Amino acid sequence: MDESVITEFITKEGTKVPAITVDQMKEIDRIAIEETGPNLYQMMENAGRNLAELTISILGRNMNEKNILVLAGTSGNGGGGICAARHLANRGYQVKVCIPESQKLKGVPEYQLHVLKSISAKIISVEDINKKKSEIIIDALIGYSLNGYPKGKSHELIRWLNEQLAIIISLDVPSGIDATTGNHSQYFVKPDLTLTLALPKTGLLSELTGELFLGDIGIPGKVYKRIGVDYSNYFDNNFIVKIS
Repeated sequence: MDESVITEFITKEGTKVPAITVDQMKEIDRIAIEETGPNLYQMMENAGRNLAELTISILGRNMNEKNILVLAGTSGNGGGGICAARHLANRGYQVKVCIPESQKLKGVPEYQLHVLKSISAKIISVEDINKKKSEIIIDALIGYSLNGYPKGKSHELIRWLNEQLAIIISLDVPSGIDATTGNHSQYFVKPDLTLTLALPKTGLLSELTGELFLGDIGIPGKVYKRIGVDYSNYFDNNFIVKIS
C-alpha cells in the first residue's frame, strides 16, 4: 500500500481503528446485503440518522435561526444525505435539498426521496441554491463511489461549495477525493467535518477531511472479520465517535 495513505486511526479513548480500501468496503457491503444483513435500506437509514445527529450537535438548539442545505448525488451517498434531510426536517430545522440529477435516482436512494417528499424539507434546483444563505451545507454528492474526477453538475457544485461561508459536513468521503489513495483533482470538497461510515478509508488524510468522525451503520463484526479485519467495538456506547 502507498506509504502516504493511512492504515489505522485512533479514537480519543486510544482505541485503534483499522482503515480499509474502497475494494474492501465494497466487499463488506456485498456480504452484508447478500448474506448477513443489514440490508441497504437499513444501512442507509443508519447512515442518514447518524449524519443528522452529527449536524444537530453542530447546530445546537437555535433551529429556527439555522438553514441547512443538502447536496445529494444519485448513489448511496446521496441517499444517506436525503435521509439525513428528513430527520433534520422532522426535528424542526429549515432544510433544503438539491439533487442535481434526481431523474437518475434508482432503488434505495429513490425510495429515500419518496419518503422525503412527505415532509417539510424543500427540494430545490441547482439554480435556486443561492436564493437563501445556508449556515450548514451537507456534501452527499459522491462518496466512495468516485470514478475518475468529478464532472458535470457535481464538478460545478464542488466549485460552488468551496466558495461558501458555511460549515461543510461531508458524508463518508469528501466529494472529489479517492477514498483509497486520497488523490484528487484541483476541485474537491474541503469540509470542516467528515462523517465516514462503517470503517474509515485509507485515503482520508487529515488535511482533506477536517474533523473526522466514524458512524456505525449496523454491520455485524463477523462481516469485517470475513475480509481479514480484526474488528472490535470501536463505538463503546455511542453510534458516532471522533477519530484522528
